[in-house]
Amino acid sequence: MIQSPCVAKCGVNEDDICMGCYRNIDEIVGWSKADNAFKAEVWKQIPARKAALGKGENSQKISRDKWQEVAARLESDTAEA
Repeated sequence: MIQSPCVAKCGVNEDDICMGCYRNIDEIVGWSKADNAFKAEVWKQIPARKAALGKGENSQKISRDKWQEVAARLESDTAEA
């Protein structure tokens, strides 16, 4: 099992990238259902994202509505595949 990169400093920038763990909102919401290959790929991308974004601002918390919206979209995408 691959651990989540979450550092409990959640807050997304204007591009929906968490400035705590540097995952996008789809990766955050889908993490618990993702396979290890997907998780490993996300971990590989984090250093480049962190370098590109630096210590940016957490412009907003991930709202419950936003979380549910993304979860529903990911579920729909999975059902269609």
